[in-house]
Amino acid sequence: MSHSPRDAARYIKDFVLTSKTKTEYININGNKIPVYTNEFWTSKQRQASSIHEISYRACFKPQLPRFFINLLTQEGDIVYDPFSGRGTTAIEAGILGRNIVSNDINPLSRILTLPRFFVPNVIEVKERLENITYDMKLRADIDLSMFYHPKTEAEIVSLKNYLKQRESEKKEDKVDLWIRMVATNRLTGHSPGFFSVYTLPPNQAVTAERQQLINAKRNQKPEYRDTKKLIMKKTKSLIRNIKEQEILNLRKTGNSALFLSEDARRTPQIPNESVSLTVTSPPFLDVVQYDSDNWLRCWFNGIDAKKVANTITMSKNIQEWSCVMEEVFYELYRITKKGGWVAFEVGEVKGGKIKLDEYVVPLGQKAGFCCQGILINLQEFTKTSNIWGIGNNKSGTNTNRIVLFVKD
Repeated sequence: MSHSPRDAARYIKDFVLTSKTKTEYININGNKIPVYTNEFWTSKQRQASSIHEISYRACFKPQLPRFFINLLTQEGDIVYDPFSGRGTTAIEAGILGRNIVSNDINPLSRILTLPRFFVPNVIEVKERLENITYDMKLRADIDLSMFYHPKTEAEIVSLKNYLKQRESEKKEDKVDLWIRMVATNRLTGHSPGFFSVYTLPPNQAVTAERQQLINAKRNQKPEYRDTKKLIMKKTKSLIRNIKEQEILNLRKTGNSALFLSEDARRTPQIPNESVSLTVTSPPFLDVVQYDSDNWLRCWFNGIDAKKVANTITMSKNIQEWSCVMEEVFYELYRITKKGGWVAFEVGEVKGGKIKLDEYVVPLGQKAGFCCQGILINLQEFTKTSNIWGIGNNKSGTNTNRIVLFVKD
C-alpha cells in the first residue's frame, strides 16, 4: 500500500504488536518532531527469507525495509538504497515485487547482491562445480598459509582463476555469479562452514600478521576444507525457505534493476523524480578501513582494494559527516518523486554523546524534504560486535532510529 503522510502517521501512532506506540516530541532547530517508539519490525512478526543470510558489516535486518516498503509503496514502485551494502533493501524490495536501484561505491556490494536476484537450483550449482577443475599444485600470489591448508588454498586459487577466465571470455552466467558470491562470503570465518581456519566473523578479514597471532594463541593450524562441499552447503542454506513466487519476483526485479557503484552524492544514471522510497543506513563516521577489512575478498575477485579505498569518503568527525550527508540529501531530493519517501537509519555514536538523528533532520529539511518523525524500533538484543558504533543499551533490547521524510 502507499499511504499519504497523514495516513502513514496514523498507522505508526496506532501500531500495536505487544503494546501501542509511545509518542513523544522533541525540538530540533525550532521544529517540533514526533518520536514514535514501538516494536515496529521484529523477528516475532515474520521470519526473514534465508536468501538474506550473507554476512556483511553493520547490516540491518530485512524486517526494517519490509516495514517501510509495505507501508509506503505499491508493486512496481522503485525502491532505492544509496549505501546498499549486502543488498538487504534491494533484495527485500525484489521479494515484494518492487523495482529497485542499488548503489554502493564498494564493488563488492554488487558481487554480493546481484546473484540473489537470479536464484539457481541446487542441481545447476552442483553440476557447475563438478565441471570446475582444481589444480592442486596451485598457490596464491600472496602468502595465505596462515588462513588455509595447502589443498584448500589450491582449490580457492583454481576457483579464482576459473571465474576470472569466465569473466574475461564474457561467459560468466548466473550460476558462475552465484558461486562467486558464495565463495566470497565463505573465504574466512569463525566456524568449519568457512574455507579458513578459525578467525574473526566473516564481515571482515584480519591481516596475515593478526591471523598468525590468533593461530598461536589458539594453538591451531589450518585444516583442509572442501570448498565445493561448503559452497553447496551454503547454497542450500540460502534457498532453504524461499518460495517459488519470491524467486519469480526476484528474477523479474533483477531483469529491470539498476546496479550502480557511484558516490551517493552523484548518481546521474537515476532519473529525476523516479524513486518512490529510499531505505538506507549510511556509514557512521570514520570507523572502517576498507582496504584492511576487505583485502582478501578483493584479492579473490581481482579488485584493487587500495584503489577502491581511495574513492570512499570516510568522515572523521560529525561536521565532515554532515557536509557529506547534506549533498546526499540534495541528490535524494532530486531523484525522489513527489509524494515519495526517505527512511534514513542512524544511531548514537561516541557512546551516545552524538545522536545523528538530530543532525539528519535539519539536513533533510534543508534539501526540501518534510520530516514526518523519528521511529525508534525496539527489538530483542543480540550480543554482537557493532563496528559502526551504534550504542546497545543494557536492558536486553537493541534499537534502530529511523528519520522519516516525505517530498511534498
